[in-house]
Amino acid sequence: MLDGDARGAIASIENLRVEFQTKDGPVVGVEDVSFQVNPGETVCIVGESGSGKSVSSLSLMRLVEFGGGKIAGGRLLFDRREGGETDIAKTEQGLMRTIRGNEIGMIFQEPMTALNPVFTVGRQLTEGLRLHKKMSKDAAEARALELLRQVRIPEPERRLKQYPHELSGGMRQRVVIAMAMACEPRLLIADEPTTALDVTIQAEILALMDRLKRETGTAVMFITHDMAVVAQMADRVVVMFRGNKVEEGTVKEIFENPTHDYTKALLAAVPKLGDMTGTDIPSPMKLFGQDDQKIEPIPGTDEPILEVKNLITRFPVQGGLLRRTVANVHAVEDLSFTVNKGQTLSLVGESGCGKSTAGRSLLRLVEPQSGHVMFDGKDVMALNAREMHAARQDMQMIFQDPFASLNPQMKLMDQVAEPMRNYGTHTGDEMRARVEMLFDRVELPRAFMNRYPHELSGGQRQRIAIARALALNPKLIVSDEAVSALDVSVQAQVLNLMMELQAELGISFVFISHDMAVVERVSHHVGVMYLGRIVELGPRRAVFEDPQHPYTQALMKAVPIADPNQRKSEKDLNFKPIPSPIHPVGYEAGPSEYKEVSPGHKVLISDSGY
Repeated sequence: MLDGDARGAIASIENLRVEFQTKDGPVVGVEDVSFQVNPGETVCIVGESGSGKSVSSLSLMRLVEFGGGKIAGGRLLFDRREGGETDIAKTEQGLMRTIRGNEIGMIFQEPMTALNPVFTVGRQLTEGLRLHKKMSKDAAEARALELLRQVRIPEPERRLKQYPHELSGGMRQRVVIAMAMACEPRLLIADEPTTALDVTIQAEILALMDRLKRETGTAVMFITHDMAVVAQMADRVVVMFRGNKVEEGTVKEIFENPTHDYTKALLAAVPKLGDMTGTDIPSPMKLFGQDDQKIEPIPGTDEPILEVKNLITRFPVQGGLLRRTVANVHAVEDLSFTVNKGQTLSLVGESGCGKSTAGRSLLRLVEPQSGHVMFDGKDVMALNAREMHAARQDMQMIFQDPFASLNPQMKLMDQVAEPMRNYGTHTGDEMRARVEMLFDRVELPRAFMNRYPHELSGGQRQRIAIARALALNPKLIVSDEAVSALDVSVQAQVLNLMMELQAELGISFVFISHDMAVVERVSHHVGVMYLGRIVELGPRRAVFEDPQHPYTQALMKAVPIADPNQRKSEKDLNFKPIPSPIHPVGYEAGPSEYKEVSPGHKVLISDSGY
């Protein structure tokens, strides 16, 4: 039942069963799971949302009880530093407080909720050391400084005095890793630690965790749904599906010879960087078990529908007693591009590069300072409020977080019908028929029409957002990170859906993303953004197969590939820190000048530091 020698394992989970009490009776979170983690080994636990992978890790920390769960069966054996093997399932909470943080460290998915907003980073780092290691204040501070250096945080002395909200997402995640490593735990549990991070920061954090594991000999239990991360990190892989372990093996066995249908489907749904090499036109992904699926390329047309010239969007920074504008955030700086009818232009880059602001500026959801946006022959910047309302019928947006963009108190049927009500395009039975048709298009059962958003999974909510965006037959959809929070298999289905709709209805997309493999799959043209400017723009094949700008090359190097034979080493990653986009009032940014390296493929001539 268990692989290897159970005596040498740091943690052994045997026949774990976890139940949650609900008003409708008990719900099983984990049914019957057994695996172990050996010293100096990384075991990746993969599966989709709801497969029970996080519940397994929370059981090992005995935190599952605080979320309404109960360990209903099985043993959780942990080999302690002193005191030998302990069954954590039976340990009382007093002793668990000593083990937690001291011998088992945990890195949570969301660094902002794992850190206390009212204490400085230094205070939070030293707390565990003083509690578990009985260190003096000075010794704990010296160790905290050393930890921040270990996780490669620049200017660590200054960071100790800062609060979590003053750090970027990647920095906060590094602080959480430093906290988890502070007491040199024997076992480190990482629950989706890079899901919300950019490609470059993710690459650095994965390399960092790998290095810390090698240096300290800590065993790592790594929970993720990203198969590319698994290929990069794992020694062994445990695949979970609906509360059960369906497959276990070395990382090579799982990727090269998967035996369970679910593992095969999971691997088929992963877009791999390089899949589209040699093709000019995007086409949907071939999914496992869908033999009748039509895979046809989507050529689109060469007729422009959206032309953007010299777009500039800045946000004021106020300060002083009179709240005067003292500086500006240069979010979008001199942006120019064209989108053709029935084609997709992707904007890629890291958090803070201005891609979402660019998308919102096109629809004037944020007001640009200057520039021209020509959409279907109309100058969007010159329209008054009433004309803009009319123009938005043809331009729609799908937001990153479907839960935040849906009304929690409205039935899904009414949410999809709302745009048609607002514009008076359909009424009565005609409207209902169109809503039913839209539900069919996004492959949701009509029975869902009377449900509310909280009764759906993330992927289903994102489909509702797509159905609502399609309600008015738009010509252009701006998709802002629409698939970044979804599980791999759901992401593949939603991407295929968007591409099928493009082929049938001739919709144009501005696709905003930081996932290079997804962008490679869906795009006709790609613009790479850095510090508010496009540094490289051209046909997808030219940009991906012949990247010219050093930043594009660094971005490509950082992308983990879902193949254990193509692992990245830490020396592959050489990212320069991104300079601040905030400049004082009166600062004049130079224009963006490009050189054309091949037809349509332009590279910024820059001195931006990259």
